[in-house]
Amino acid sequence: MKKIAGTFLLLPLLVAIVLGLSGFDTINGRIVSDFRLQDTDGKLVSLADYPKAKGFIIVFTCNHCPFAKLYFQRLNELNKKYQPLGVPVIAVCSSDTVNFDGDAFPRMKDKSRKEQFSYPYLCDRGQHVARNFAAQKTPHAFVIWKENGQWVVKYNGAIDDNGMDPEKVTQSYVANATDELLHGQEVVVKQVRSIGCQIGFR
Repeated sequence: MKKIAGTFLLLPLLVAIVLGLSGFDTINGRIVSDFRLQDTDGKLVSLADYPKAKGFIIVFTCNHCPFAKLYFQRLNELNKKYQPLGVPVIAVCSSDTVNFDGDAFPRMKDKSRKEQFSYPYLCDRGQHVARNFAAQKTPHAFVIWKENGQWVVKYNGAIDDNGMDPEKVTQSYVANATDELLHGQEVVVKQVRSIGCQIGFR
């Protein structure tokens, strides 16, 4: 009987460990730090450069990932819609360029020019920003919002529910979260598992 009772006492601990390892320990509500990274235009960009911003759509992406490639133009569309409303898009490449030389800065510049990015594409050489955000995949989107002078994560994960065909998207997670925040509402869907290439941290 004592053995059974002990097992029941251990169950909550085991569940907590499993959930934490499985990625259920959401980072939403986390305060993230400002950063300053080089854009493909050669200038340094930080959140502080946007003093009127209410929030940001930060997307960790890269050149080489097939899934990330599906979203570059959709990011243009998000930026076109939300930048005038005070929520700009910023893309960040945090790849290990030793293993993926296609993500090196000169290649980033080529990609930005070829795809005509309307948003900054920043190079996170030291991977410090990806670690700060706990980014995992490419693409991995974050909607952050300004609260009491600090940037708070309100949504993180997939951009929408159909990478292959934008015409068949039924859930636009990033857009929905941004709209809710702009209307002063709580974000309903706070986290959706992102799909794409794993960010390899050095």
